This record gives sequence, C-alpha cells and structure tokens, in this order.
Amino acid sequence: MFRIKYLNKISPVGTSRFDTNYECGEAVENPDAIMVRSASMHEMEFPKNLLAIARAGAGVNNIPLEKCSEQGIVVFNTPGANANAVKELVIAALLLSSRKIVPAIEWTKTLKGKGNEVGKLVEKGKGAFVGPEISGKKLGVIGLGAIGILVANAAKSLGMDVYGYDPYLSVDAAWGLSRSTKHARTLDEIYTACDYITVHVPLTPDTKGMINEQTITKMKDGVRILNFARGDLVNSKDIIAALQSGKVSSYATDFPSDDLIGLDGVIAIPHLGASTPESEDNCARMAANELIDYLQNGNIRNSVNMPSICMPRDSSIRICILHRNIPNTISLLSGALAESGINIENMQSKSKKDYAYTILDVTGDVKDTTAEHIAKLPEIIRVRIIR
Repeated sequence: MFRIKYLNKISPVGTSRFDTNYECGEAVENPDAIMVRSASMHEMEFPKNLLAIARAGAGVNNIPLEKCSEQGIVVFNTPGANANAVKELVIAALLLSSRKIVPAIEWTKTLKGKGNEVGKLVEKGKGAFVGPEISGKKLGVIGLGAIGILVANAAKSLGMDVYGYDPYLSVDAAWGLSRSTKHARTLDEIYTACDYITVHVPLTPDTKGMINEQTITKMKDGVRILNFARGDLVNSKDIIAALQSGKVSSYATDFPSDDLIGLDGVIAIPHLGASTPESEDNCARMAANELIDYLQNGNIRNSVNMPSICMPRDSSIRICILHRNIPNTISLLSGALAESGINIENMQSKSKKDYAYTILDVTGDVKDTTAEHIAKLPEIIRVRIIR
C-alpha cells in the first residue's frame, strides 16, 4: 500500500483517483508521495522513503527542487491544467487595463448618497475614464506555452493583431497556435511594435526582471503590460517609474506587492489566475494520475527536476533507477544485472541536466537485495523494484 499525504485541501476529483491500494490524507505519516498546492515545503525534512511530490498547479517555487533531486524525489507539476482559467483572467485584464474600469467603479462608489444628482454626476465625471478599445491593437505574447497560446488565440478572436515570441516553441504547441499569429523573431520586435504586452514564461535566473528600465525604454509610449506568470519577471522599481512618467499606461499583475498596491495605473489582482473550481479539479486530477503512474509503473510525466520517461510494461518486474548524469553509468548497471543473472528485456534512459533516469524491464531472479546491490554503484541516487 502506498501512502499519500496532502499538504493542502485537494479537490475530490483528484483524490478519488486513489483506490484501496492507497492510504491518503493530511495526517498520513512517512508518506511515499505528497500532494501540495501552495504550502511552503522549504523548511520540511523529507522521510527517506518519500518518492515523489506532485504540485497541483504549474509553479513550483514552494518546493526545494535541488534538495529533492539530491534525495531522489521526483517533483511533478500540472502544466496546462489551469491554462484556461489563467487565459480568461488575462483577457479580463486586457479590458480592465484599457477601459479604466477599476478606477471608474471606485469613483462611482463615491457618488453614494447623492440621490437624484447621481445621473448628472455620472455624465459629468465619466470623461476621466475614457480608454481605447482592444480591437485592432497589437498584442505581444511572450512565451507560447499552454497559457500563452490560449491567450494569443483568444485575443485574435477579439480582433487584436497578435505577435508571439517563443524560441522554444514545441511542435505540439505550434499546432494549437492560430496561423494568423505573427512570429516575432526577437523580443525587441515585441517591445517596439506592440500596444499591449503579456508575459507567460517561467521564472529563471535568465528571465528574472526581464521587464525593466532597459526593455521598457524600447516599448511604445503608453504601452500596457500584463504579468500573470510570476511577479519577479517584472522589476517593480522600474515599472513604477515608467507608470509615473507615463511611459507605461497600465500594469496588470496577479502578484501584488506592497510597493505596487494602490498606485495609479496598477491593477493588482490577488493571485486569482487558477482560482476556479474547474482549474482546481483539473490540477488535482492530473497530479493524482502522475503519482499513480510513477508509483505503480515508474513512469515520469511532467517532472520539473527529472527527465520524462513513459515506457509500456514488457515484463512483470521493472527496475527504476535515478542516478547522476555520468558517462558509463548504464554499462555499470548492465554489468551488475548480468552478474546477478538478470536479463534486460527492454530499457529506456534519459537525462536532464545533472540527473538521469533509467527504466529496465527484466526477467530473472530479482531478489529484494538486488536494489541494495545496484545502489552501491557510483552515482546511483535511488533504486526501486516494481513487481
């Protein structure tokens, strides 16, 4: 029986995927796997038997990835499961940033108690909230993953002229992108051409602060910027200066910070991108399926720290090995198995940066001590035998 611990409330749509072979709940001790949404795990001590962590969402900044890799813990996320929810909020932000809807609503509240004068005051004051239509305007989408593609396609259907930039666009993703989306070959093309810019890239050392004084200078005067990916993609000090100078007309973000809240031109939304019941259901279902396939079959789908491998079962015994990406490791594994009289029927091995994962479907006398024997080899992190 596998033990699954929940660190947050997880949608029953996902938890119902676990059958009687699983013990699940928030009180589970010494878990084989953990399901988490937003709880921070950086200060946690992980039990030696912990095999996997599934984040019911896309971002994994609440999980200590390097620590997990060193301990042989596979970290999953659920890319695309919340894509539609985020897309809808981005489209709402496009309209909010253009039409000054939020300040207009706040101003209207000040008319409470004016009685019959409200109608006249509305007509007199509405001119302060005039804003352009989005139809016919140019939108730059930086990052054409699951969310970026949906945003680009939706904006096109609303009459916008869409530019997309993503040097890592996959073939599968390209199939889902509207053919009318213009391919921007550089970020500068997005910056100089577009009236609206929306960012949909992961936060890495290379992308942190990518929207800054230098890049904003290249943009059109009055540009509107949307950030529903990660707060630190935008340099707060520089965006505030650009708003105050008028270079940027509006900044809409799903990641409020103390220095942004309450500023003119800032639409600060309290991280609502994936806050829909449909999104929570999709993420929970996907996370549960990932854990089940890994625990029962050793397959890795959508891991952020280990390579993805999915191999059909060709025998009743499967050996799964997490190891460092070092030359000659596969030869050592094969030799160790041959010495034990174990025959390899099928094998896959893939690497991801410093780490690698090998699946072996085998026949022969596989003893419980086989895993201990393999684990003694150099660079081996974790060995599992699945029967």
